[in-house]
Amino acid sequence: MFSGELSIIWKAVFSVIVIYLVFKVVDAVRRFRKYFKFFNDLPGETDLHWIWGNLHKLPSNTEDRLKYVQSLLLKYPKFYRIWASLLKPVIQLNHPDTVKVLLKTSEPKPRGIGGAYEFAIPWLGEGLLLAGGKRWARSRRLLTPAFHFDILKPYVKIYNEAADILISKIDKYAETGESFELFSLISLCTLDVILKCAMSYTGNIQREGETHPYVQAVNELSELWFNRGRNPFLYPDFIYYNTKNGKRFAEQCDYVHSVSEDIIEKRRQTLEREGPTKKRYLDFLDILLTAQDETGVGLSQLEIRNEVDTFLFEGHDTTASAISWILYSLAQHPEYQQNVRGEVDDILNSKEGGNLEWGDLNKLDYLSRVIKEGMRLHCPVPFVQRQLTQDTELDGHLIPEGTACSIHLINLHHNPLIWSDPWEFQPDRFLPQNMTGRDSYAFVPFSAGPRNCIGQHFALNEEKILISRIIQRYELKVDPDHVVRRKTAAVMRSETGIKLTATRRH
Repeated sequence: MFSGELSIIWKAVFSVIVIYLVFKVVDAVRRFRKYFKFFNDLPGETDLHWIWGNLHKLPSNTEDRLKYVQSLLLKYPKFYRIWASLLKPVIQLNHPDTVKVLLKTSEPKPRGIGGAYEFAIPWLGEGLLLAGGKRWARSRRLLTPAFHFDILKPYVKIYNEAADILISKIDKYAETGESFELFSLISLCTLDVILKCAMSYTGNIQREGETHPYVQAVNELSELWFNRGRNPFLYPDFIYYNTKNGKRFAEQCDYVHSVSEDIIEKRRQTLEREGPTKKRYLDFLDILLTAQDETGVGLSQLEIRNEVDTFLFEGHDTTASAISWILYSLAQHPEYQQNVRGEVDDILNSKEGGNLEWGDLNKLDYLSRVIKEGMRLHCPVPFVQRQLTQDTELDGHLIPEGTACSIHLINLHHNPLIWSDPWEFQPDRFLPQNMTGRDSYAFVPFSAGPRNCIGQHFALNEEKILISRIIQRYELKVDPDHVVRRKTAAVMRSETGIKLTATRRH
């Protein structure tokens, strides 16, 4: 009898559990249907694959993919929703009205678990690019002094010294008339600059060959990072790191970390031996090693490495992309190239030769417009990722907290509602009279708001020196036998390289 009663009790308990689970499943399905309907009703494509969401619509060829994205921009000029998978909606922002909503807030943004930035953590760690909340705010406060004008001034000499080496390499091609691959030369030069300016590196990377393992590793890491974000099957770490690409990503992370750690350790030993006061200025790495917050706590060894990895990536790769694409556009437009050359000649003639100095940088008005237009047209950084930290209204739609957003800089900088002839290279669109009425958030190559690029003045100064030195010395032309195909990843590249010819002026 007792066993019978116990059996009834267990059946009752089991029935309650089953009913509870059914209720939870039904509730989850109901909530998911509501969630799915909300996001699917937002502007965007509704042709869905049960796993890939809308990603199956993206062509594999980069040029075709950019054309497809351009077609979406024309249909949805303010923003549109894509499904990275059926469970992962991403809001793509294409217009200043929607972009400014995310960038104007003073609250630091988290990455978001499973977001594209999350996949870069093993490489860059929680440096300024990827950190959120109090960690980001603390790092930003500690690192801001490294980019004060007094720190940046001495770097102009280093820019010019790096340009001298770069020019000596281009001279060899100018003598033979042979075309040369621009991106690899510029990447070595910008890596040379960032190592010497920010890390007081004494080696000569530009003399070590046409490329460098670190440059190759960064190129590969950024491509692997970008491609992982396009494949939902690879989101789980336990799957990704058992694939060929995942193992390669981990291997290259180990390599770039070893480079950073070697630089840090050598500087630490120098500081212990000589002290920081014997240098003319404290560079980026000095500040990392000696900075303390308001409580007297400095950065940990891992935090220092994260910032070095981040700055080496952002400081050389994105700048190399910008310079390479700007020179490519100038080679396509000899009239604009001559305008830059004339401006530089006028400045140097007025001071009886020599190189451009700190005081000359603000005189390069035309070159400044060329640089802005080059970054608008080619977008060295194609995307900026964010996650909503609160319910946010975008163009009349209340988007819930936690939603992943991508500020699509390619679309923003080519939005026909903002830019006439958006795919044409026209530096004079940045004349003051042509900018009247244009929203300040229409052009944000370094992002904007509190999380803008901390090193943007460093990058712009470097771009001015390197571009002006090259254009002053050579007449550049595109190689007519070479087809340039863009390649969108974490940084805008060319799948086929950028080949130019250079003719010495004198």
